[in-house]
Amino acid sequence: MAPVASEPVIPGQRKKVNWSNIAVGAIMNMFEVTTLGQPFEVLKTQMAAQRGDSMATAVGKVWNRGGVLGFYQGLIPWAWIEASTKGGVLLFTAAEIENASVNALGVSPASAGLIGGMGGGICQAYATMGFCTAMKTAEITRHKQMEAGIKPPSTWAVFGDIWRREGIKGINKGVNAVALRQMTNWGSRMGFARLIEQMIRKSRGVGEDAKLGAVDKVVASSLGGALACWNQPIEVVRVEMQSMAKQTSVNRPEKMTIFNTLSYIYKENGLKGLYRGVTPRICLGAWQTVCMVSFADYVKVWVAQRK
Repeated sequence: MAPVASEPVIPGQRKKVNWSNIAVGAIMNMFEVTTLGQPFEVLKTQMAAQRGDSMATAVGKVWNRGGVLGFYQGLIPWAWIEASTKGGVLLFTAAEIENASVNALGVSPASAGLIGGMGGGICQAYATMGFCTAMKTAEITRHKQMEAGIKPPSTWAVFGDIWRREGIKGINKGVNAVALRQMTNWGSRMGFARLIEQMIRKSRGVGEDAKLGAVDKVVASSLGGALACWNQPIEVVRVEMQSMAKQTSVNRPEKMTIFNTLSYIYKENGLKGLYRGVTPRICLGAWQTVCMVSFADYVKVWVAQRK
């Protein structure tokens, strides 16, 4: 989940490389996932994997798997490992790319946000997210075995089994779909957030070098996160590729790629199936962007004041 810089980058004002952004990104991502992030993630994954479930049905199934704790499946250790690494990678990379885009290419803040978000999303996916996302999905979907009366193995047993059977490729199954999702996720989130910030500035006559109020930043971040959910089909494809739920369809590809998985879901469930889980994902996207854009700005200021 990628933060947007506290204020838009101004042409000609080259900032020093801020290594503390790595720590800030990790801390804020841990906060995001430990609060509302993981419950929304579990619901989104449940609906994307079981595309016939309504929101109410998905909530009921997750609750039956452990009450409140059911909504935090996969949090420890995989979501914490993922959050503590990808947040830092994304915040640092996106901020540097955004800064360079404005100063070297002379692009607008919205375009710089788009470019920075795309670059940061790709970096975090391949550097840290592949195996963690795969294992989180495995942790959530393997509980389908319990519904069939089979005792599911432990998280580390699942990890070891996948490693023995498929090696590093198995652990990183679906990483290309993750990279595509993160590139479009954060390119859209940062681009939309920057664009909305510009619209707010113009409507209120606020200069580019002036800070926006907290409410304005939260509104821009929330709308940016929600609008970025246009790419939900990529997320549904990613979940299907990484799912450990028992499959009954004979049409499911044995060796799954992004494109044959997309075709399979469309044939099985139509266009609606490609957008299953979009409601909890909109909530997740808004919360992630608020945490990693608005809240992160205050943490960065706090850190800067103590240097």
